[in-house]
Amino acid sequence: MRFRHPDGTTVHLAYCTNVHPAETLDGVLAQLRDHCEPVRRRLGRDRLGIGLWLAKDAAHSLDTDPAALRRLRTTLDRHGLEVVTLNGFPYQGFGAEQVKYRVYKPDWGDRERLDHTTALARVLAALLPDDVTEGSVSTLPLGWRTTWDDARAKTAHTALLTLAERLDALAELTGRSVRVGLEPEPGCTVETTRDALAPLTAVGHPRIGVCVDTCHLATSFEDPHTALDALAAAGVPVVKSQLSAALHAEHPRRPDVRAALAAFDEPRFLHQTRTRTAAGLHGTDDLGAALAGGALPDSSPWRAHFHVPLHAAPAAPLTSTLPVLHAALARLVGGPHPLTGHLEVETYTWQALPPELRPRARAQLADGIAAELALARDLLTDLGLKELP
Repeated sequence: MRFRHPDGTTVHLAYCTNVHPAETLDGVLAQLRDHCEPVRRRLGRDRLGIGLWLAKDAAHSLDTDPAALRRLRTTLDRHGLEVVTLNGFPYQGFGAEQVKYRVYKPDWGDRERLDHTTALARVLAALLPDDVTEGSVSTLPLGWRTTWDDARAKTAHTALLTLAERLDALAELTGRSVRVGLEPEPGCTVETTRDALAPLTAVGHPRIGVCVDTCHLATSFEDPHTALDALAAAGVPVVKSQLSAALHAEHPRRPDVRAALAAFDEPRFLHQTRTRTAAGLHGTDDLGAALAGGALPDSSPWRAHFHVPLHAAPAAPLTSTLPVLHAALARLVGGPHPLTGHLEVETYTWQALPPELRPRARAQLADGIAAELALARDLLTDLGLKELP
């Protein structure tokens, strides 16, 4: 979906396909037919933007086989879909029964991460619509904190410099600029936007910036205006923003609240949990650890890294951090000039929701994704953007 900002800039809104992950090109093509086109039809759109997640094998196939790339582009056109952004965070296995810490490997201390991200950039440059000259790729925030050390940090810095050189060469060759954004996430080396400032200013390249995920922003109790103003002051570009909401518990000490939270403690994804007290930010790596007792202060609200559907906050006594998304979006695109032109709804946890909240059929999932996009569309038009055909 495309929108015109009052300054004339085009702002793209997509939804991320990691919600129905596929490891191979054939799986990706089936996604487009079985999931993405039905969402487009529900929204009454002739064209719908999607943020493709391409696993290692699918990306390699597209990067090395021109026929495969033509096949994907033809299929996108046939189903009324377009791609301006890729999710390059998960490397492979995002559909596994247990993902947890595996999603952070390989990290930016490993050569595979540089090569994979380079392949994604080349593929995206070839997939961009004919009238679009800029694409974006989100990637993990360097690595998970407990496996990070000075040697890996040095390797990552060199890798990002190499990536910047490759992106420059790609732009010169194709006339299309692809930018890559580190996506701050709780528990990682770059947990917050503040943490992103040092490594990104050290790289100092306009094609290497930040992907602001509003669920992660909220989970770490970052104020959107403060965070985004600091990035702007440091000259760090917001390459894209993922529109998502975290799980919020106002009174985690209460037994009914803890019981409600326990329903979201599931085995597939990591749900880092945070609280902020007068002494600062406290956290656990997963929701279950927070609920086990004593690991996390419970006199202040908790937030958990669980992407809940934008249009459907959980039932009381829980809620979501949708107000943080509102505030972030107002700062991102509500000013005289947008800070980014790429927005992506990213609720990948539909099948990890408590059983009574999960979609039971493909059609229900399409209904839910369409409802999320409709909410995001309404937020953008309320900010003065005009939806384009």
